[in-house]
Amino acid sequence: MKQFDINTDAESLLGDAFEGLHSGGGRSSIPGGQTAANLALESLSLKGYAKNRSEVLPIQNRGATVLSPYIRHNIIQLPKLWELAAKAPQYDKEKFRDELLWQEYARHLYARIGTRLFENLRFEQNWDTPGDGWPRGMACIDFVLDELNQDGWLVNQTRMWLASHWSVRNNKGWLHGQERMHQELIDGSRAANLLGWQWTVGTGTGKPYGFARWQVQKRAPSLCRTCPLNKACPIENFPAETQLESLPVDPLLSFDPTPELTTGPLSPIRNQKPDVVLLTIESLGDMDPAMVANPELTVAFVFNQPALEKLQLSSKRIYFYLETLQDLANRRELSVYLGDPVEFAKTNRVAVTHAPVPSFAKFQNLAEVHPYPWLKLPHSGSVKSFSAWRGKLR
Repeated sequence: MKQFDINTDAESLLGDAFEGLHSGGGRSSIPGGQTAANLALESLSLKGYAKNRSEVLPIQNRGATVLSPYIRHNIIQLPKLWELAAKAPQYDKEKFRDELLWQEYARHLYARIGTRLFENLRFEQNWDTPGDGWPRGMACIDFVLDELNQDGWLVNQTRMWLASHWSVRNNKGWLHGQERMHQELIDGSRAANLLGWQWTVGTGTGKPYGFARWQVQKRAPSLCRTCPLNKACPIENFPAETQLESLPVDPLLSFDPTPELTTGPLSPIRNQKPDVVLLTIESLGDMDPAMVANPELTVAFVFNQPALEKLQLSSKRIYFYLETLQDLANRRELSVYLGDPVEFAKTNRVAVTHAPVPSFAKFQNLAEVHPYPWLKLPHSGSVKSFSAWRGKLR
């Protein structure tokens, strides 16, 4: 377990402490940290959100909030955003809250079925030709890939373009494509990214999303006008409709026999007096429940070295985490390590916030476990689709 000074310059830390633990890619223009998140909230306007959230170009016409990196790490919690939307115009409020619910649905689904989300959910998709599903040459794909590589963030519309182009157009396995996207996204969430790809390529719905020139002309017409393939567009027409074969329904998609395990504790579990608050990647904000409950304790964060070695995330993601931790260190005593967070928890009496991800089960004999800040509590009913899940919400 290696400890390092979080107040060291981020570039120096990346070069010294994280050598061999990332795939490079520079630094995003979207800053990490609670202070940055709060500034984004101060300037948040949802007027026109419903109409413009899918706009791509020109950039000034985009209605997307760019809050997803803070949402993914619970720097901004979903209940807070739900409340802030109350004063928005009705249609914008409804659409924005619908998107918050989609994020919550992804979390509920992943918390219930875990790594099963890495497999085709309800419909078979056998496209798995080797190679790159994003060949360069089309202005639309080049623009989106450049934005992904430079900032690690995309509007939802262009995420769908990339997912569809990789699998539906180029017959590549969706799991490999989502892994590549996950490396770059600073809001990279297994729950949201896996679900988004499953929905786009049809393994969750049976209806693949067809990417064609029509979408580009509608959302970013300037790209078509300047494209070298303007007169010979490879995506001029929608791809032929594909009939996907239904898979046997996983019983867990229909019913959860242990919703209390999916949910985690509803009130703090206190086994012994903690001596440190441990933050996880799922909860890095000032309102982390374990941190709020223990204002006098030192806070710790452990970069998961084995996971970083395997995943080779973009340096943009590492920078975002470092910026978030450096910002937190202005308000709390903070110790940052490189090693294994599970091992840290074995040798320290930690207070931690429950995380609805499979890896949280590795933590054992914790001093305190605090409830996850759900927007809606998980239920035992169907999660086969967003509408089925939403219909069971209390």
